[in-house]
Amino acid sequence: MLLAIDIGNTNITFGVFDQERLIATWRLASDRERLADEYAVIMLQLLATEGIDRNSISRAVLTSGVPLLTTVIEEMCRRYFHVTPLRVGAGIKTGLRILYEDPREVGPDRIVDAVAALRMHKPPLIVVDLGTATVFDVVSREGDYLGGAIAPGIGLATDALVSRAAMLRRIELKAPRHVIGNNTTTAMQSGVIFGYVCLVEGMVKRIKAEIGEDAWVVGTGGWAEVIARETRVFDHLDPNLTLTGLRLVYEMNEGVPRGEG
Repeated sequence: MLLAIDIGNTNITFGVFDQERLIATWRLASDRERLADEYAVIMLQLLATEGIDRNSISRAVLTSGVPLLTTVIEEMCRRYFHVTPLRVGAGIKTGLRILYEDPREVGPDRIVDAVAALRMHKPPLIVVDLGTATVFDVVSREGDYLGGAIAPGIGLATDALVSRAAMLRRIELKAPRHVIGNNTTTAMQSGVIFGYVCLVEGMVKRIKAEIGEDAWVVGTGGWAEVIARETRVFDHLDPNLTLTGLRLVYEMNEGVPRGEG
């Protein structure tokens, strides 16, 4: 079985694949203070809960935007699963022609998302990843990775608002019944949720104007379902897009020495 790991700034997402089938997923907080042994204890318990024998994990692949945690998770894989994960990065085959000014600057998770979307959908494509950041990735009609746009994520923006405005308090991030809020809570909910709906709709409209109105829009990330409830901008939602992309990239690189990139 293949253990796929997406290390983000807010969460680490783990997935176990049996061939092409994703049989289990988990999300853990990206705790930079947690040690490899601590992550291992949690993972072994989660695997046992799903009835997955840790000895069945024979391969691993990861993408990371948090270098400190990369080292920790790689150590966990080596010590407790006896595998060195393939790390997605420079020098790894992706099957994509990357037309970024400097391809090394593109986050590996962005490339992995594009790989998965391109395998499942006909280009041109727009991938909207609503996580710690709100990221738009664009694949051309020819199947090339063009780049995209990056904005602060919903949670990040809300945290900044609460921390910098003395009279505002933390709120539940859900859509209110009306756009016009009649108290501070619903006013903030309206501004955050409907504001981000307009951000996504507006950016997709502008991107489509450049690559084609028939571009297929794929939503992913922790906030995708929240936004999708308030808009029809997405053609498809896939919460496991990154994990699927990791599996695909791994399959392209079987036999590559582990730890490169």
